[in-house]
Amino acid sequence: MITCIDHIVILVRDLLAAIDDYTALGFTVTPGGVHADGATHNALVAFADGSYLELIAFRREAPDHVWWRFTADGEGLIDFALLPDAIDEDVAAARVRGLEIAGPFAGGRERPDGVRIAWKTARPATPDLPFLCGDVTPRDLRVPTGAARQHANGVTGMARVLVAARDLAESAARYRALLGAEGATSTEGITFLLGSSAIVLVALNEHLRREGLCALELCGGAPGNLDPARTHGASIRIGALSPQ
Repeated sequence: MITCIDHIVILVRDLLAAIDDYTALGFTVTPGGVHADGATHNALVAFADGSYLELIAFRREAPDHVWWRFTADGEGLIDFALLPDAIDEDVAAARVRGLEIAGPFAGGRERPDGVRIAWKTARPATPDLPFLCGDVTPRDLRVPTGAARQHANGVTGMARVLVAARDLAESAARYRALLGAEGATSTEGITFLLGSSAIVLVALNEHLRREGLCALELCGGAPGNLDPARTHGASIRIGALSPQ
């Protein structure tokens, strides 16, 4: 069973600069380490609800990397992951429901303290859908705990992610196949509840530059939009947001 939003991926050019900027926004940022392929390194902003932001930067050119194509557009929100209970079974169930999904594939990284962590990922074929990230080593090794989840700005977790879709009905059908659950239609879009958070599908329009993850709403703290210069292009708000 897919239980919740695992993490949000934010592409940055300079990881150290991004760490400084997110710290200035009141977040506690934890260095993550170098990924197994050596192409990327990251830092994490972990929340009390168990989800986190992943600030990721390329260490070298990597044309074959799944996220390399986003470097042409600059920094910002590029992807997000859901957490499965058992990734092999969840992938098999999604396929039975008609979803095209690749994997699971092995992944991992080495933390700055030398601890090696491992996971498996699976990725649907279309950009409106998130990927799955299931732990092989204990999740607490991958996601910081304790004081790392406390933030000066008061943020406690994910409220909603907004995802731009070219065709809402077709995208909703793919989400039903992935999650095994129905969404609720409103004037805003189509909402799928997942744990304490929600995924909201909204229509792609002239304000949204591409299909896929386009905005993020966080819980806790003082409501307001975060400075995109500090978020490195990511559209992030504390409190209710609009797809516009």
